[in-house]
Formats: sequence, structure tokens, C-alpha cells
Amino acid sequence: MSHASYELKAVARERVGKGSSRELRRNGLIPAVIYGDKQAPISISINTNEITKRIHAGGFLTTVAVIDVNGEKIRVLPKDYQLDPVRDFTMHIDFLRVSANSQVSVQVPVHFVNEEKSAIKTGAVLNIVRHEVELHCPASDIPEFITVDLAGLKVGDSVHISAVKLPAGVTPVIDRDFTIATIVAPAGGMEEEAAEA
Repeated sequence: MSHASYELKAVARERVGKGSSRELRRNGLIPAVIYGDKQAPISISINTNEITKRIHAGGFLTTVAVIDVNGEKIRVLPKDYQLDPVRDFTMHIDFLRVSANSQVSVQVPVHFVNEEKSAIKTGAVLNIVRHEVELHCPASDIPEFITVDLAGLKVGDSVHISAVKLPAGVTPVIDRDFTIATIVAPAGGMEEEAAEA
């Protein structure tokens, strides 16, 4: 279910700072840092096109990558990236080191299925409270998304996290039974026939 990991080539950077970051970007590279796992952070640079492709492909923050830094292969999870607000290119990326048994917390998108088997079919509205849910998961097994089944839900029903079947070893970060979505009547009220049905 999780994305297959991929590999990126990177070069360790000795010089770190504003000037060198600008120079990197001119040369088609992005400054990034690998941190975590009780080791010193490593500053690296990565090919801009490679990383931009990955970000646009989706699932970037839920997919473990292997970064080859001067021959040393490091397993990481992208934790954060900054885009230039004006030109929409990637400015900087933080990677978290992970090992096979690392636990990470990740925002995972929610997919809704069987809308046509719920009151939405007769005009009710799906009110999505959370488009993403933050989950603790094994780094080696991050779900690409979680699925909420709407079959049989009526107006006024809500879906809580407890109703979602999560993969083994995956738990919500919030430990109360929070609402993911509710089914509400449309603003203009339901059609008469639907109300009687």
C-alpha cells in the first residue's frame, strides 16, 4: 500500500550559508539537510529537477527515500520543504533519518469511498473535517492514504477515526476519537421525496 522508496544522489556540502545556497540554486541544486537518529545533521545538495519531479508526483512526505551521499546510502523521510512563494521552486528540504524500526508521525490523506451508497446520493453534503490525519507509523510502512467508507451513512451521521481500519502498527497521533467527516443536510434543505424515502 505504501509507495515504493526511491533513491536520490546528493553531495555533502562543506560551505553552508546564504551565498552558497544561492550559488547552488543557480547551478540547478537544492540545499537540504539530513538530521535525526541521534547523529549530527549533514548538509547536502540535491538535483532540483529530480526533487521537483518527486514533489509533483504526490506522496512526497509519506515516502521513504534513500539518499546516496558520496556513496553512503541513508534512508530518510522528507519532513518538510520550503517553496519559493513567487517562483514556486523548492528552496530547501529537511530529511529525517529513519531506520527500518523507526516510528515517524506523518500527515496521511483521507480518501472517501461509497458516497453513492450514503445520503449524499439524495443530496446530502459530505462535510470533511479532516482532509489529512496525523498518524504514528513504522517508517518502513507508511500508508499512502486511509480510506473512509461512507456506505449506509445518513444525514447527521459522522465518521470518527475509530471507524477507520488502520494498518497494523499505525495509530493516530491524537488519542481521542476525533471526527473525520459528517453528513449534513444541504443548505437549501432536502428534497421532499428524499425526506420521505
